[in-house]
Amino acid sequence: MRVLLVGAGGVGTAITRIAARRDFFGHFVVADYDLARAEAAVAALDDRAGRFVARRIDASDQAAVIALLTEERCDVLLNATDPRFVMPLFEAALAAGSHYVDMAMSLSRPHAAQPYARCGVKLGDEQFARADAWRKSGRLALVGMGVEPGLSDVFARYAADELFDEIEEIGIRDGANLTVEGYDFAPSFNIWTTIEECLNPPVVYERERGWFTTEPFSEPEVFDFPDGIGPVECVNVEHEEVLLVPRWVDARRVTFKYGLGDDFIDKLKTLHALGLDATEPVTVRDADGAQVRVSPRDVVAACLPDPATLGERMTGKTCAGTWVKGVKNGQPREVYLYHVVDNQWSMRTYGSQAVVWQTAVNPVVALELVAGGVWAGAGVLGPEALPPRPFLDLLTAYGSPWGIREHGSEQQD
Repeated sequence: MRVLLVGAGGVGTAITRIAARRDFFGHFVVADYDLARAEAAVAALDDRAGRFVARRIDASDQAAVIALLTEERCDVLLNATDPRFVMPLFEAALAAGSHYVDMAMSLSRPHAAQPYARCGVKLGDEQFARADAWRKSGRLALVGMGVEPGLSDVFARYAADELFDEIEEIGIRDGANLTVEGYDFAPSFNIWTTIEECLNPPVVYERERGWFTTEPFSEPEVFDFPDGIGPVECVNVEHEEVLLVPRWVDARRVTFKYGLGDDFIDKLKTLHALGLDATEPVTVRDADGAQVRVSPRDVVAACLPDPATLGERMTGKTCAGTWVKGVKNGQPREVYLYHVVDNQWSMRTYGSQAVVWQTAVNPVVALELVAGGVWAGAGVLGPEALPPRPFLDLLTAYGSPWGIREHGSEQQD
């Protein structure tokens, strides 16, 4: 397999460090708008075989991406950029005849008249609109293949296949006890994406209603996370799983709730109140008095520390998981399938902080399954469209086991 990775930020760099230990590919192009960043990611690897090369690419330039895929004869494009660049990269892979993998889907747009009741353009709608073209090409576009979405969707499919006869609700629940020394506000993931998912209207799915929206941070609940993390208040947040899971898994209700904390929520609300979450550029003056156009959200991102650099200051664990409630053999059942990463372990083992490492490991596992023909298909597919057990077994073989909690008992697999 020959891979083009677009994006050498925190997650992209973690992907290279994980992939460098595997042998399922022969050539791996690391491309970024900032060539120095791509070169630094490659230089940090023990790549005696010379499988990794660095290239510069503008992810918004579809023609340039097609040319790079063709020149490097890449079988697959792995998108590790922020969601603004999903569609040009997605279309470039299709045009070049490559497979495609991303970790976040095409952007949503709230309903103009009823944003907190009805869906407008949903996450992934633009990609699923191209499903026929991908099927006809015979190529696979595997969308939402990070940790959430991604591993959480694999858990949902595993629960449906092996743990339940009927499912009442699938709820993705994400929580952590991570702290960052020296910062009052230092998000552990890309702030551009964090603002997008936290301030957009959350989507809920119900079999009788289909997809609908609600208020941001609605339906708070305290969820007790495993492995010493403990109780964390979680709230509704817009996320891809709610748009993906119901397409392949039969459940009466699907939700996503994120453990943000009151302080984090208050800061996001303040950014929104001030208009600093906006993506439309505004005119400001630079140091020389010249007028320049700049996106307020990009300014916020520039003022905050790069999440990839926080690992040495970070302590604690992060947990991604899927809570499922339903019936098995005529009896009620409730389980939580989860994956925990300790920041101390990920820093010691890979030099990557826990949140970006947990996101990065899953597309690498998926690529290995695709390379081996274990995961195969044509069209636009979510992770829950493919067999879950090979993925979970290989994730464990990567040295990162997952667990199941049922009625207060825990087991690791």
